[in-house]
Amino acid sequence: MPLDLPLERPGDPGSELTAGQDGGAIVRRSVLSGGVRVLTESMPGLRSATVGAWVGVGSRDERDGHHGSTHFLEHLLFKGTARRSAMDIAEAFDAVGGEANAATGKEHTCYYARVLDADVPMAVDVITDMVTSATLDPDELEIERGVILEELAMNDDDPSDVAHEQFAAAVLGSHPLGRPIGGTPGSIQAVPRDAVAAHYAEHYRPRTLVVTAAGGVDHDALCAQVEGALAAGGWDLASDATPVGRRPTVTPTTGDHETLPTAGTELTIHRTTEQANVVLGGVGLTATDDRRFVLSVLSAALGGGMSSRLFQEIRERRGLAYSVYCFASSHADTGVFGLYAGCTPAKVDEVLALLHAEWDRLADSGITAAELERSIGQLSGGLVLGLEDSGSRMTRLGKAELVHGELLSQDETLDRIRSVTAAQVQELAAELAARPRSVVRVGPFGG
Repeated sequence: MPLDLPLERPGDPGSELTAGQDGGAIVRRSVLSGGVRVLTESMPGLRSATVGAWVGVGSRDERDGHHGSTHFLEHLLFKGTARRSAMDIAEAFDAVGGEANAATGKEHTCYYARVLDADVPMAVDVITDMVTSATLDPDELEIERGVILEELAMNDDDPSDVAHEQFAAAVLGSHPLGRPIGGTPGSIQAVPRDAVAAHYAEHYRPRTLVVTAAGGVDHDALCAQVEGALAAGGWDLASDATPVGRRPTVTPTTGDHETLPTAGTELTIHRTTEQANVVLGGVGLTATDDRRFVLSVLSAALGGGMSSRLFQEIRERRGLAYSVYCFASSHADTGVFGLYAGCTPAKVDEVLALLHAEWDRLADSGITAAELERSIGQLSGGLVLGLEDSGSRMTRLGKAELVHGELLSQDETLDRIRSVTAAQVQELAAELAARPRSVVRVGPFGG
């Protein structure tokens, strides 16, 4: 049975959970004082561990005047605390051969490090210090403002990135999920330090913090280290606060300021490139939709590998593209599903027609038994191989806690993939195909 992850106060039933996993791994979860959640997966024989500090805030949570603050904080937390300079933070991990980084998403942010098991206490101390006690120094903020603007410029020079960013905006419209994670040059230039600091103070609190670790970790020791580090950072852990609830999963409705567009959009963006990038698609599934496993099989069959329909038809048979695939991203209350191809500008219309046609053919006729078996095998193998390292297991714990509210074992996940039927794939393909479709082209058109 899946491990349910209730949002309980310390001492309540469910605040302490333990479950065995595949290969002798043990998952444990505790809700500490203040509402801090700690999840670990102890993996026998592993001499390394990955530790992550998750905050359930992403770019969609930014209010007017704060746009870009979430990504700004990802940079600024590495620039120093009351106890450590930016160099101290960097040296702490370099000195032990570790790796530290962070990732900002549309619904959460994660600061993480991979180190030897003996260095886990150091990693917890440094990352927790960053999360609780970042100084947000004004001079460092201005330096980092320039760094982020360079990062955005780099992304804008990549036509594939531009196509995917504009596609999300076209499909999701005025919904906050349609905004770019990193902000825009205008929002980054405009956001003041006070707004970034207010965003930090509002969202970085015990009730929003989730610490996950996988590999050579001891759960009880890690909980004690987290509590000590948070107390040293000045956070109040005295209360029996309940963790902040997970995001509502209600799809936006008409009349809401976050309403999704009711019609598809066609957008052409000029870039002086040798190749054109085209994306076609629309609204997908939410992150908790039970059909997400069906969507995975659908994506594998349509555009998930060298044997997929898109690859075979567009690349192998016709030689029209080098890169062609389909993709999906899911969030609490909506999602995106799309098809991508990079091709010669003169062939864009032909390639786009083929993308439409293969999607419609799947919706109309479904997939064969051989395609179903191959897609399930591809996903099953990819799942097992993807969970062979501590980083992917740490991430799995974080998303289970913040998004799904349950943790599936590897075998349970494989069972759900293997239970997908051809009829379910066709039914979902038809549903997605019937929704409004948007198209984004990026290349040497017009301009």
